[in-house]
Amino acid sequence: MDDHRQAVARACLSAAEGNTMTFPQIVGTLMREGFESYAVDFRRNAATYYLRDGDSIELPMHKVEAGLAEDFDAAAVQAAIQEAQQLLPGYTYAGFCEKVVSAGCAGYMVSFPGRRAVYFGRTAETHVEHFPR
Repeated sequence: MDDHRQAVARACLSAAEGNTMTFPQIVGTLMREGFESYAVDFRRNAATYYLRDGDSIELPMHKVEAGLAEDFDAAAVQAAIQEAQQLLPGYTYAGFCEKVVSAGCAGYMVSFPGRRAVYFGRTAETHVEHFPR
């Protein structure tokens, strides 16, 4: 992956963690730069950004302090997503991560061509969130 795209991926992760860009802004930026998807692994505290040709970059992300719940609570994950979508007062990406991990979310993958994010638990239970059209 070229230096420019690596810098874009780093900037988008930093913007998410710093609450300076919204999810739609991050998705738009990554798509314009040729990224196809990204995945967040809360167990490894890592985000991986993928290009269409399979090239990728893995970046360290902030540590989520919440313990990963044994059971996947799809309703709680969906509630955290709705808070993020509405940008409720006090919303932060770090807070979002704490909520979904506490709800048993081990990670999520965002697919730009699929227009969805798939949140998954330890036992591969999932919640699929489709992007608005």
